[in-house]
Amino acid sequence: MSGVVNAILSVWQWLVIGLTILLWLPLMALVRLVTLPFDPDAYWTGFLFRKIGNISFALSPLWSAKVSGIMPANPRHPYVVVSNHESFVDILLISHLPWEMKWLSKVELFNIPVLGWLMRLAKDIPVKRGEGRSAVEAMQRCRAKLERKVSVMIFPEGTRSETDEMLRFKDGAFRLAVDTGVPILPLVVTGSRTALRKHSWRFGRSRAEVRVLEPVSVEGLERSDVGALRDRVFALISQERERMRLDAQHRAKGARPDAGRPPSGTG
Repeated sequence: MSGVVNAILSVWQWLVIGLTILLWLPLMALVRLVTLPFDPDAYWTGFLFRKIGNISFALSPLWSAKVSGIMPANPRHPYVVVSNHESFVDILLISHLPWEMKWLSKVELFNIPVLGWLMRLAKDIPVKRGEGRSAVEAMQRCRAKLERKVSVMIFPEGTRSETDEMLRFKDGAFRLAVDTGVPILPLVVTGSRTALRKHSWRFGRSRAEVRVLEPVSVEGLERSDVGALRDRVFALISQERERMRLDAQHRAKGARPDAGRPPSGTG
């Protein structure tokens, strides 16, 4: 694909995202107003907000999205949802999942006109990086959401990696799960890195997939177990990520994936 074609398609994709965000503002405001008496956590307003991800992929000539794994039977069963983080496009990809969750996001996003307003309407949770007090307040808000049976979504790497390697997970999400007794729900994202590389405005071709793994129970765990829980979930996501990549390579070559490999437990 030539540089000129890529630039044109990238401009188109940004227009799709931008115009959808503008259109969603009155729609979300209306839904929030109607549901306010019985939906204090803006579950349905947030559910509508995530549909921007579906539209962004559906109207993209560069991207395709796939959702796999075992979906939770009860969308109001709360989880601390965690995922590896390859690209900004991960947010649009994970939004294809058929349930609502409140996202822990850097406060800078909330300061972007229109987008930040939508995030506040959806009651997503801002946090200032590097500020302990902000992190404590954000975790308290996450805890309140979980208590009211709304899942929260956290990228435990904290930011996107500059390379293809996953960054070490931070403790926050896993401490939250142990403190609240809410299970961890791991997600695995692959293929999105090429959709939008860090520090670039140009989009690229991507066959992205998000896979839902089996929940990880925290029953009986204490604060002293947080590190082991973190490392266990990191290993689960890392191993499944590698399997998904190998399968994608086999499909690209027209070969059948290794039928003898052990099952991943994700369907």
